[in-house]
Amino acid sequence: MTAVTPAPPGATTGPAPTSPAPPARTGGRTRLRTAAGFAFGAALLFAVAPLALSDFRLALLAKYLCVAMVAVGIGIAWGRGGMLTLGQGVFFGLGGYAMAMHLKLADAGPGGMPDFMQLYGQLDELPLWWRPFASPWFALPATVLLPMAVAFGLGSLVFRRRVRGAYFAILSQALAAAMVILLIGQQGTTGGTNGLTDIKGFFGYDLDDPVNQRMVYFIIAATLLALLALTRQLIQSRYGELLVAVRDGEERVRFLGYDPASVKLVAYVVAAGMAGLAGALFVPAVGIISPALIGIVPSIEFVIGVAVGGRATLLGPVLGAVAVAWARTALSERFPGTWTYLQGLLFVVVVAFLPGGLASLWALARRREDGVAARRRGWLPTTRRRAERAEVPAA
Repeated sequence: MTAVTPAPPGATTGPAPTSPAPPARTGGRTRLRTAAGFAFGAALLFAVAPLALSDFRLALLAKYLCVAMVAVGIGIAWGRGGMLTLGQGVFFGLGGYAMAMHLKLADAGPGGMPDFMQLYGQLDELPLWWRPFASPWFALPATVLLPMAVAFGLGSLVFRRRVRGAYFAILSQALAAAMVILLIGQQGTTGGTNGLTDIKGFFGYDLDDPVNQRMVYFIIAATLLALLALTRQLIQSRYGELLVAVRDGEERVRFLGYDPASVKLVAYVVAAGMAGLAGALFVPAVGIISPALIGIVPSIEFVIGVAVGGRATLLGPVLGAVAVAWARTALSERFPGTWTYLQGLLFVVVVAFLPGGLASLWALARRREDGVAARRRGWLPTTRRRAERAEVPAA
């Protein structure tokens, strides 16, 4: 017969303690918050802005949203992949020139030549490489596929040789400079310094009509929201996690059996496609595309907008690009002689005091509220315990 040892005094004989229940899953709440954010953005772009802004200001907003599309791609390549791309103007220009070439041929009519070719008098017939752009079935895909093809070729050579950091940034910047020199040197076929100007129609619609200009704005706004949704799915996928891992530890990812070059190449190509699409929509919104809009300075301004907004977030690049473009317009109108210094001061202040960009303001505010609440919860019991100890006389 086995003896039963009595429990010691004060011991509990209840069931064994269980581990605390895991926290509730927040996937549904996150999806609801995301859907609410997209609904708010859609209401702001499709309802509030057209009612509150004049036709001129709405056209400026359309221009800013095109810049924001480029910023979304830079946020993927730089914010998630760690690739400082200083040559996105190249892909923006490729998409813009592809769209402008088609629209100029459409304005000239069947068998016609663009007006600038007749003005310069260097050509008697349309160049062979212009002719495919007369078809919208070729021109529209080319606005996205052509920048992606160039990015794929360049990225395959660069990433396979493990070029990264400042060397990659300088190489991409040199590509933008070479692109501008090429366009300026081919004045008879590209318009030279002036570029392709005086674009009047957009697939049969007169761009001088304010109603059609609003239509172009709505197309741009819808495209931006679609790119944001696509980017969110990309960064939350397994590929997005792998891209961040490559950014933080490329050699570790290579040791685990992945190819970091392929991972970075995908992000670079996607960013190029977004820039090309932005350039294609920029042309009907503004009516011009020129080397001055795709060179080194515009490429750096794209990156500045991403840095100001917050490169590691989804909405940060959009907010930063729109804020920088709006500040440039507002400051140049009020301070024509010193607006560049004020814009530079704005950039320095944001980078110095908000390293995470404008998108980090919400996180900082929530962190501050949580800290105040935590201090209150910890301070009140401590004060009470001190008061209780003061009332107990010493032994």
